[in-house]
Amino acid sequence: MTATPASSIDDHPIARRMWAEDNASRALGIELIELDAGRARTSMRVGAQMVNGHGITHGGYAFIIADTTFALACNSGADAAVAARCDIRFLRPTREGDVLVAEAHEVQSFGRNGIYDVTVTCDGDVVAEFRGDSRTIPARRD
Repeated sequence: MTATPASSIDDHPIARRMWAEDNASRALGIELIELDAGRARTSMRVGAQMVNGHGITHGGYAFIIADTTFALACNSGADAAVAARCDIRFLRPTREGDVLVAEAHEVQSFGRNGIYDVTVTCDGDVVAEFRGDSRTIPARRD
């Protein structure tokens, strides 16, 4: 799958910088499909190393694609942000070879806080629902 972000490469510099340096997501094969203000969409193919002893995708991998997508969405604005809290509900199992797609959107923003929902799907079926609270942080200095 080729990433075709909706915005130009100059848009959302905090999220794009974070994504460029995200070795963990890249190592798992997560691809950025779309990035816009308060929104992000990613995908990941479930590999053999991601399957647990029940023959289904380990929940941690569904969580990581949701968390990565949440991070992109909450860093798409003017301020850098980190997760303050998050949780996930696993609704359906997936298996090796399945492609997970995560879509995040901002629900509410107030002061330094934000609330984001992420839906993870496989072949159009919702497999997990994630909610994350973000908190802005001081700008990174290099």
